Amino acid sequence: MAAGAAGAPSIRPAAASDRAEVERLLTESWGSTTVVSRGVAHDAATLPALVALHAGVFVGLATYRLDSDACELVTLDATEPRLGVGSALLTNVAERAWAHGARRLWLVTSNDNLDALRFYQRRGLRIVAVHRGAVDHARRLKPSIPHHGEYGIPIHDELELELAAGQPL
Repeated sequence: MAAGAAGAPSIRPAAASDRAEVERLLTESWGSTTVVSRGVAHDAATLPALVALHAGVFVGLATYRLDSDACELVTLDATEPRLGVGSALLTNVAERAWAHGARRLWLVTSNDNLDALRFYQRRGLRIVAVHRGAVDHARRLKPSIPHHGEYGIPIHDELELELAAGQPL
């Protein structure tokens, strides 16, 4: 997405000079640069990333991992609500995934993350699996994962969502 249209954020690949800001955003959102998904601890600061800027200020970040036929969206963070940051980042990650030949874009979120579930489902991603107790196991790798979410919901499970190649966002 190019900057300009109604103050839309500009999206670009993270550069080496962005490292401190990427680490700051990840630490603010995730408690550290470590993110656990499907039993794997990722140092999200070392993954391919896209940054969103609005008026020259960092307002979002997406980190992802490409493999032979899939792209995992590891983190997606928007610091400014209702600017279209999350949507722009998600669209750009999907475009990169499809250009790489990925057949699906997937992610996990925790069972308590109602805002993320709403966001992703409104953009066409579907829940394809529930991994019971996965967050409980993830706490072995990252003990700082909280036991309750923003709405007081106990956090235990990972929900896996995906978008198949060719499906609109």
